[in-house]
Amino acid sequence: MVHRYATFIKTINLTFDYLVLNASMVIAYYIVDKVHILWATNKNYLPIVLVFNLTWLLSANLTRLYDKVLNRDAVNTYRNVIKTYLIFIALICMIVTIIGIKAYYITPGYLVYSCTLFAITLWIWKLIFLSIRKSDRASLYDSRKVIIVGSGRISNDLHDFFRGNPDRGYKLVGFFDDNPNSVGDIDKYLGSTDDCIDYVLNNKIDEIFCTLPVAESQKIEKLLSDAEKNLIRFRIIPEYYDYGIKPVLIQSFGHIPVISVRAEPLENMLNRFVKRLFDICFSIFIIVFFFSWLFPILAILIKLESKGPVLFKQLRSGRDNNPFWCYKFRSMRVNNDSDSVQAVRNDRRITRLGAIMRRTSIDELPQFFNVLKGNMSVVGPRPHMLSHTIQYSQLIDRFMVRHFLKPGITGWAQVKGLRGETRTTEAMLQRVEADVWYLENWSFLFDMKIIFLTVWNALKGEENAF
Repeated sequence: MVHRYATFIKTINLTFDYLVLNASMVIAYYIVDKVHILWATNKNYLPIVLVFNLTWLLSANLTRLYDKVLNRDAVNTYRNVIKTYLIFIALICMIVTIIGIKAYYITPGYLVYSCTLFAITLWIWKLIFLSIRKSDRASLYDSRKVIIVGSGRISNDLHDFFRGNPDRGYKLVGFFDDNPNSVGDIDKYLGSTDDCIDYVLNNKIDEIFCTLPVAESQKIEKLLSDAEKNLIRFRIIPEYYDYGIKPVLIQSFGHIPVISVRAEPLENMLNRFVKRLFDICFSIFIIVFFFSWLFPILAILIKLESKGPVLFKQLRSGRDNNPFWCYKFRSMRVNNDSDSVQAVRNDRRITRLGAIMRRTSIDELPQFFNVLKGNMSVVGPRPHMLSHTIQYSQLIDRFMVRHFLKPGITGWAQVKGLRGETRTTEAMLQRVEADVWYLENWSFLFDMKIIFLTVWNALKGEENAF
């Protein structure tokens, strides 16, 4: 039943893509055609309908747009949609160049209107689709049955990952190991390693995850050979995972594999250029269209409510742990503890206007000048007070890793609700883990997602915004 439901949702996704495409074409037809001839009777127009639909099908196949559509996260979904759309546009332009723009009712105006309408409506439809998918996502996953060969901490961690991340589509059937007592979940013990391949073939298992140590290399080689002979995907979890090393980037120095501890997309110069260009353009937009008229209003209100400057500045830790002056609208009464004591819920230092500004994040607007100056980014880890950097760098091993990036006005930790007061080291650890995950998985679309969620959270209100 679940499989049928998932298939139905995927069919709806594909069908609506084509409905959106054809509706955009028809609307563009009536915008361009001043005679208002019924599109269904226009013999010169109908062939291009077929061309557009077949071209979209080809583009979607090239990018595998509809593969695992229920398992991809929002960023990867939109990245694939954009890639498919750009290929679609390129192919259409090639076809138009070959057949000519007049032969089948294709004019420059029609191309502009139809492709623009398609882009807008496709973007909106995908947002609706992702919302529908999120509302009942657990029942929509494309499940792949897998087994784990081996036991110990690595296999237990893998088991926990499958259980905690159902969106990845893995359904763990059980474990195989020569020592049953070493399997953490004894209810899922299925037999020895020699029984593995027979069980996989008889129970239609999709993938094997092997966590055996290097000392068991002969068993690993035999399992790998048998799996590939029977078209079963075989995954090996490296033994050095158990040492705390997380290999996510492998480079080759000749025939020597070199493993980096983490991938850093922003080490790429082009990625840094794209991020910096967006920072400048977005900051100028906010300053011109929002800050310019909000500043005098807020300046008057801040002055009327309490004595002190309109803007509050504080030294905070920046990229490479270099300190910089971070600007905010003053939301507290002037006090001597601002550089050492975090704001807490119902903090008496916060003014009435300050509470509103902090709840809506309006107090952060002056930081767009920090972005223009280059010591902050629109999206990145939030900058901490210097005293907190010293304190938590001694308590949390990976705390300083977040300083490989420029700090941001908003970040992945903030949109996940990990903001406000950090009463415990565990709370700060969760924030640091989110920041490091952002560093390792940055993309331009990921930044767009964070900005959208930031605005959405500000409009609906956040529990930890105080």
